[in-house]
Amino acid sequence: MQITSRFTIAVHMLLCMEVFQEEYKVTSEFMAFSIGVNPVIVRKLLSQLKDAGLAEVRRGPGGAVPARPLDEITFLDIYRAVDCIGENTLFHFHENPNPDCPVGKNIHRILDGRLAQVQDAMERELESITLGMVKAELK
Repeated sequence: MQITSRFTIAVHMLLCMEVFQEEYKVTSEFMAFSIGVNPVIVRKLLSQLKDAGLAEVRRGPGGAVPARPLDEITFLDIYRAVDCIGENTLFHFHENPNPDCPVGKNIHRILDGRLAQVQDAMERELESITLGMVKAELK
């Protein structure tokens, strides 16, 4: 199982907004060219980033810009904004384990807490990384 590319595309978009905002009008077409995707994908993600308070779109010559300083936007913010996971759970549990099987009847009890630990650890790591840290590595 993989997290969709929406997350990495959204990171790319926010970095483009920051890096190019003084030189260019950062539009969905502009970002799509940098990312190598259809502008429709960028527009959908831009809407999600706006709804989460991570991006703004300025009318006229403004274009898209980050809504906050990059040091205040974490990977976890972006991850949550673009709906990388459904129902706020990283792991989707199979629907009907057999209650007559010794494994099936115990699988939720055995795994639920451990899977929650894994997700919590991943989210802590995502929260520890800001876009400012990533931008500093651009050359």
